[in-house]
Amino acid sequence: MKKQNAKQASWGGRFKESPSDLMLRFSESVSFDKKLALFDIACSSAHATMLGESKIISKKESASILKGLSRIKELVEKDKISWSLSLEDVHMNIEQTLTKICPEAAKLHTARSRNDQVATDMRLFFKDACKNIVGELKNLLKVLANLAEKNQNVLIPGYTHLQRAQPVSVAHHILAWAQNFERDLKRFNFVFESANICPLGSGAIAGTTLPIKREISAKFLGFCDKNKKPILTQNSMDAVSDRDVFLEFVSACAMLGVHISRVAEDVIIWNTSEFGFIKLPDAFTTGSSLMPQKKNPDSFELLRGKSARLIGNMNTLFALVKGLPLTYNRDLQEDKVPVFDSSEQVLISIKVLSESLAGAEFNKKKCQDAVSDPLLLATDLADYLVDKGMPFRKAHHVVGALVALSEELKINIDEIPDPKALAVCKELGKNWRKVFDLKRAMTLRKGIGMPNATLTKSRINYFKKL
Repeated sequence: MKKQNAKQASWGGRFKESPSDLMLRFSESVSFDKKLALFDIACSSAHATMLGESKIISKKESASILKGLSRIKELVEKDKISWSLSLEDVHMNIEQTLTKICPEAAKLHTARSRNDQVATDMRLFFKDACKNIVGELKNLLKVLANLAEKNQNVLIPGYTHLQRAQPVSVAHHILAWAQNFERDLKRFNFVFESANICPLGSGAIAGTTLPIKREISAKFLGFCDKNKKPILTQNSMDAVSDRDVFLEFVSACAMLGVHISRVAEDVIIWNTSEFGFIKLPDAFTTGSSLMPQKKNPDSFELLRGKSARLIGNMNTLFALVKGLPLTYNRDLQEDKVPVFDSSEQVLISIKVLSESLAGAEFNKKKCQDAVSDPLLLATDLADYLVDKGMPFRKAHHVVGALVALSEELKINIDEIPDPKALAVCKELGKNWRKVFDLKRAMTLRKGIGMPNATLTKSRINYFKKL
């Protein structure tokens, strides 16, 4: 074993020997938590400011530390900082680099632990990540609104069990996607608020005996309510061990991934030669190395696949924390990789979905051919009979009998001769065929949430304004 390395400044005083190279490689986190560098600098700046204003260190020392941190920030932004695995994590790398710039930095860690430091860094990360994701979701909703607007008059079959069910407009189907993503937007706004609580000052587990003023740090970092009142964690043990916001974030990412996957599945089906409803842009499709005719919906297949990765990240975090005692345990070092990965994959997935759909076009002829099937309006015929006073269950059986008759005669249901139709149900009258009119069918669907053209236009405008 090697002698104690002087670089182990955060905890080395108690040890006679330094960690083995294997242990250093096994336990380091700077290779991934350096992503927190700018948040950590902000956290340290807040802490240095608080220490100065609380008179725990001098104002001169505080100013010197802040100046040094500003210099470190420049190095990080220019990617000119050297990250050392022997210093374990982003926090000690920054602190040791800072100490070389200003000796006063040796006082920076006064009244704080890496436990409350990383908890604060991560909450800053979550607020930033949620803000970015919400911004991309709003852009996606505008893309969907524009695509819906272009296809308000294009009708297609809606499906249940992948069987033709009832007619809807392409716009109505796209707006169903939008409803999913609006809920996602709300979830990430919730996660933002959940993260907006400052744990800095909680120390390792039980705070500090020094006279710190946590409100100063919280205000500096923007952990405030709408009235600019600082929001602070109320239990030091919970503050350093709580990972709820981590779980909320990856859960929101997984839910969003599932929504994206379901959209992708719709598009993949529509893009098949058998359906042919939609044409995808060349920029987001690929070909085959063997078959020159192929144009594959790879962007949507990858989007569908990403959902599994996001669900996996969520499961990883839940499994990680389920059996941990209070408070901090080194296991929690593993909480960052799935969070960072989910954030990155969600952001690029939203962007790819937005651009892929922005360049998509619908084949109106194919859509019209598919929606011309009169059986799509079989339920409208049942409603027609209900309107005449017939109980729905009886009307359902009547229309079912007419469908069976059409199959037996090998003709469309609306081509059944009146004598045969009236023999099944005399209440049909002579105007029963009027229900097989798509314009009538869409016009009558006037209830809230239905695919009526006026309602659809209203929802398009709603999503454009988000």
